[in-house]
Amino acid sequence: MSKQAGEDATPKKEGLREQKRRETLRRIADTGLRLFLRNGYEATTLDAIAEEAGISRRTFFYYFRSKEDIILAWQGGLAETIRLAILEQSTKQTPLEAVKNALVKLTASYENAEARKQMMAIDRFIRANETLQARKATKYAQQEQAVFDALCAMWPQPKRRPALRIVAMMSAGAFRLAIDNWSQDEGRRPFAAYLRDCFASIKAET
Repeated sequence: MSKQAGEDATPKKEGLREQKRRETLRRIADTGLRLFLRNGYEATTLDAIAEEAGISRRTFFYYFRSKEDIILAWQGGLAETIRLAILEQSTKQTPLEAVKNALVKLTASYENAEARKQMMAIDRFIRANETLQARKATKYAQQEQAVFDALCAMWPQPKRRPALRIVAMMSAGAFRLAIDNWSQDEGRRPFAAYLRDCFASIKAET
């Protein structure tokens, strides 16, 4: 019995440790973004972020390698969110429609004024930083793979995989272009409108 009790206690201890780690990571990311928005990306130092977050410089490097990682942390998890959103869609529509409808549903977070302000600022930081630009391309590749994985789960027939890969590539491109257009227009229209425009262009040319 004592052995079983010890085995039961271990997962709980690890769970609490993981929860604390996630909370600290989020606090650092929140603090960094807040300072970026207030003081500017280049003017914000790692020491300032660590001090404001109540951690040491050494602890900062345990969670992030650089300021760029803080910006990318805000985009982290989007690929998985997209995958899950697509899986919620019905297979009684085409794969392209399924992806479009899933992405449109996710755009609700862009319509909040504060969220829109943050996303605009993050986009400006990324466009002004070559390192972030290069790493942003990796994020898009991850999103494309997430779309493909979801579509293959919904339409598992092996013969459909080549076509589903094309749909994933086009969908990821449409999402990327919608973000670019939305940012360049400074969000004058709801993000969903830009997204629908991009998917409509694909449909018109195929």
